[in-house]
Amino acid sequence: MSKDILDASRHRMAMAIAAYSESREDELDDLRFFAASPDNQWQWPADVLATRGAVQGQTINARPCLTINKLPQHVRQVTNDQRQNRPSGKVIPADDKADVEVAEIFNGIVRHIEYMSDADVAYDTACENQVAYGEGYIRLLTEYENDNSFNQDIKIGRIRNSFSVYMDPTIQDPCGSDAQWCFITEDLLKEDYERMFPKAQPISSLQSQGVGDASTAQWINEDTIRIAEYFYVEHERQTLNLYYGNVSAIKGSPEDQEMVMRGMKPIKTRAVDVKKVKWCKINGFEILEEQEWAGKWIPVVRIVGNEFEVDGRMYVSGLVRNAKDAQRMYNYWVSQEAEMLALAPKAPFIGYGGQFEGYEQQWKTANTTNWPYLEVNPDVTDGAGGPLPLPTRSQPPMAQTGLIQAKMGASDDIKGTTGQYDSSLGQTSNERSGKAIMARERQTDTGTYHYVDNLARGVRHIVRQIIDLVPKIYDTERVARIIGEDGETDQAKINPNQSMPVNKIVDQQGIEIEKIYNPSVGTYDVMVTTGPSYMTKRQEALESMGQLLQGNPQLWAVAGDLFIKNMDWPGAQEMAKRFAKTIDPKLMDDGDKDPALQAAEQQMQAMAQEMENMHKMLQNVSKSIEMKDVEVKEFEAQIKAFDAETKRLTAVQASMSPEQIQDIVLGTVHGMITSGDLISEMPMRGQGEMQEDQGMMQPPPDQGMMQPPPEQMQPPPMEQPQ
Repeated sequence: MSKDILDASRHRMAMAIAAYSESREDELDDLRFFAASPDNQWQWPADVLATRGAVQGQTINARPCLTINKLPQHVRQVTNDQRQNRPSGKVIPADDKADVEVAEIFNGIVRHIEYMSDADVAYDTACENQVAYGEGYIRLLTEYENDNSFNQDIKIGRIRNSFSVYMDPTIQDPCGSDAQWCFITEDLLKEDYERMFPKAQPISSLQSQGVGDASTAQWINEDTIRIAEYFYVEHERQTLNLYYGNVSAIKGSPEDQEMVMRGMKPIKTRAVDVKKVKWCKINGFEILEEQEWAGKWIPVVRIVGNEFEVDGRMYVSGLVRNAKDAQRMYNYWVSQEAEMLALAPKAPFIGYGGQFEGYEQQWKTANTTNWPYLEVNPDVTDGAGGPLPLPTRSQPPMAQTGLIQAKMGASDDIKGTTGQYDSSLGQTSNERSGKAIMARERQTDTGTYHYVDNLARGVRHIVRQIIDLVPKIYDTERVARIIGEDGETDQAKINPNQSMPVNKIVDQQGIEIEKIYNPSVGTYDVMVTTGPSYMTKRQEALESMGQLLQGNPQLWAVAGDLFIKNMDWPGAQEMAKRFAKTIDPKLMDDGDKDPALQAAEQQMQAMAQEMENMHKMLQNVSKSIEMKDVEVKEFEAQIKAFDAETKRLTAVQASMSPEQIQDIVLGTVHGMITSGDLISEMPMRGQGEMQEDQGMMQPPPDQGMMQPPPEQMQPPPMEQPQ
């Protein structure tokens, strides 16, 4: 099996070298041209340099070969714009099982992976290679957290040398998502190779195996040996079964076996092509390491600039390719201008013979000494007897107009071939208003936008692969670190064994206290957004809010904390928190509070209302108790009064004879019948005693009796007491 893999790898490597050789020769020349400087003169053709340089060691007649490299500025215009407006992938749910909250967790995990991997370096390197000469690459890899852990982390890796990557040349997707194989090569010194792979075959035996095989030159050189990471896809034809409930499973898989054990039969079947990505490290003749890659794509992403297929061969290029001739012409005309001005004679003074006699030293040093005045002989006259004209300096040498125009035309040609003009390069142009300048810059951005867009496609494929890898790498319960869009760090608990995407744990009061996520449930996809970074947006927000607050100072009472929060000086965040306490709480309620916090606030409000009701009830009870106490005291006072009166009457009765008592009773009844007033008609024994009798004999209000008509009541005559 390993022999087949090695044979296939050598064949594919030879095919890739043949497919990319012609295009990569041009790409390498583009890279050299882009990196040219006055020291290396890579922008001058070798045959031209041979005719303009030293001849037989003599530099007297050498002609200038100046290098005024304008291309880095044009390339940086694209790459630095990408750095200011970085593309970022955004995870979104793609089916009914996916959850929005899990998508946000995915976004946080991706940001954390990018941060821990220094992914911006990988993105910037790929973008610069893509713009400069046509292709860049980014890779994914996995590493253990530390030496004492079995948990793995996902990393985004930088590939500095794009020429070390040989990807399947039959791909159709610009990012290489449909590639069937890919090599990432590295040349090691032989002593380093023997140290890193002590169990590998000796190099001498490898060389003997390749005797007569021309392909060995691709792997073994005199001092180095080539090592390659070889990714390849294996295909296996299997059967997919569909069961009731829209459940599908590969025949023979654990899910399929579970359905069979339940007695279920498939509704439909179809043949599917199951892909597995394999990885191995080889030297062309031996497999040094191998394992299966967890993802379903080869973890190498291609970032392409301009792509052409001509006569079945692939050609790629960047921004430099079409600007090379214009840059060469600019260097030539600048060199020609310098040569003409350098070889032109200096401008001398012109005068008649005899005018300088006696003053030769002053005139010879006039170009180097600041004489206060120069004298001439005035006695030399012309034929008419008058003095001759004073000496004059001849006109200094000037560059030819045609040469200057040719140089300016070459400079404009560089702009035209790169699609970038004066306004985008920071030079003054005809536009005066800010709106017109921005419109011109947008036109320039449109001319080079395909570079940024191709990078965005690559970032989208990177994030898509991360989404595919996370459920497979985070296959145990763990706490994953996540980073928000504003850079704030947090943690998320992941449990790949739970059946739901989000498990919300609540306490007895129904308050949510924890969330656990399962990223393997549901399907998610990626969209890409390109724009300023969060720091750039914050600076723009600070500037805009400053203008608003300057024109409307009353807004400080509404949004002053947000203005302070976006500042960068030390203590700004703490001051923003303190300032927020001075704002009306109703304005601070944004309606997006944590559900647990909302439930707690509602419960507190309900408890406060209940306490208020209980307080009112206690007040009412207190008042009722006080009234009852008063009534009880009054009733006790009445009881005491009746008791005292009863005792008094008893004592009076004991001192009276039966006849006296009868007379009193009969008189009282008679008075009541005649006047209805029992007390006032009672016979008076004595003033004090009768007053007391009135209080004692008055009946209660509710015990009054109906009075019969006077004619029906005729009491017998009573005898007045003696």
